[in-house]
Amino acid sequence: MRVAMKPFLATGLAVLLGACEGPAPGPSEGVDEVLGQSAVEHAAKHADPRYVCPMHPQIVRDAPGACPICGMNLVLKEAQGAAGEQPRKPLYWVAPMDPNYRRDKPGKSPMGMDLVPVYADEGGPEVKVSAAVINNLAVRTAPVERGRLWRIIETVGYVGFDESRISHIHLRTEGWIERLYVQSAGERVKRGAVLFDLYSPTLINAQEEYVQALGSDNKNLIRASRDRLLALGISETQVGRLGKTRKVPQTIRFLAPQDGVVAALNVREGMFVRPALEIMSLADLSTVWVLVEVFERQADWVQVGQRAQVRSSFIPGREWEGRVEYVYPTLDPKTRTLQLRLRFDNVDEALKPNMYADVRIYGAPRDEVIKIPREALIRTGDQERVILALGEGRFRARQVRSGIESGEWVEILSGLAPDEQVVTSGQFLIDSESSLKAGLQRLSEPEAAAGVGPGDGS
Repeated sequence: MRVAMKPFLATGLAVLLGACEGPAPGPSEGVDEVLGQSAVEHAAKHADPRYVCPMHPQIVRDAPGACPICGMNLVLKEAQGAAGEQPRKPLYWVAPMDPNYRRDKPGKSPMGMDLVPVYADEGGPEVKVSAAVINNLAVRTAPVERGRLWRIIETVGYVGFDESRISHIHLRTEGWIERLYVQSAGERVKRGAVLFDLYSPTLINAQEEYVQALGSDNKNLIRASRDRLLALGISETQVGRLGKTRKVPQTIRFLAPQDGVVAALNVREGMFVRPALEIMSLADLSTVWVLVEVFERQADWVQVGQRAQVRSSFIPGREWEGRVEYVYPTLDPKTRTLQLRLRFDNVDEALKPNMYADVRIYGAPRDEVIKIPREALIRTGDQERVILALGEGRFRARQVRSGIESGEWVEILSGLAPDEQVVTSGQFLIDSESSLKAGLQRLSEPEAAAGVGPGDGS
């Protein structure tokens, strides 16, 4: 009777095992082994997380490793939580052989395999890397930080004249340059210095009319004659001197209206000039403009008054502090960039017009931002992910969503928590054109690649 009952008990136990949370018994847990366990021992054994093969569910291990049949990495199978605890909800399901194939609910992969759930604290298959491989590849990690992140825009620009400090010298009548006191462009002049002497019959006639009006005691005529001289470009000082001496000079001297350098000189002595011709222009270099362009996606980062820095290879190690003075209202339709105008003090005139400069603009800071080094972020088409360092040579890929980039840092909107470790070098092993798992398997333990993993009894 006892012998006849044994097959019946074995069949009944197999049915019960099929209803358990864990997989069916395999080479690591046979029927005879199960018969030797009490109900409490069997329940305790299946209460802990187990590692199973995605293609051979009968392969069960107590620790990470590789399937002895196909060599695939074992996948963690979560057990039921404690009494009253809600089971974790997977983020999505992926194909064991192709993590890029994902679905919102369980199902089958194109190869007919069961999809594997991915939880919020996992994000992908776990990979074991030997210490020797880590050292050979110089794998570096960095912590996920929470703190302030500046919206820093780094670009290049060129130095230009502050056009609000440029004076253009034009005549209001025609004549001849009798004598030129400025010899070449770039020459420095002071305010009130003589620039040139002009012989103009029109100016001579206007001065004679003013002198005659002074002798007639006709106030209206005097005022009209005086206003005509001022309109022709003769200064108040020259008109007052003419009123005292009542002697008409043959040439009129024109003076510099400001300090600066001669930015352009378009005449020579003896030239006949007209009002349309620019005689010269004077530029004050105590302040300069720096014109820069920023990308369209950074257009809402910049505002008038923001702080800016300029560095030039002409003077290594020196920085100039300035401000954003003007944001142009339109984008360049060809380059899709927005132009900005920055103003910088240039007392020693070290910044020369037409110089190239490296520019850094500081936008408004953002506090309590989760950030990682920019080199740790992997972008592959429509996905963004990082490689987490779990310790003891274990790594796992996790999908994230990034925000703004600022210098060497990038904001992480979701997917990471502070104090987690991310890999900052060694991501070259991940081929963006291939599946994530295929790229990560090259980092696996040599014994795992050979099909022998921890817990393998064979």
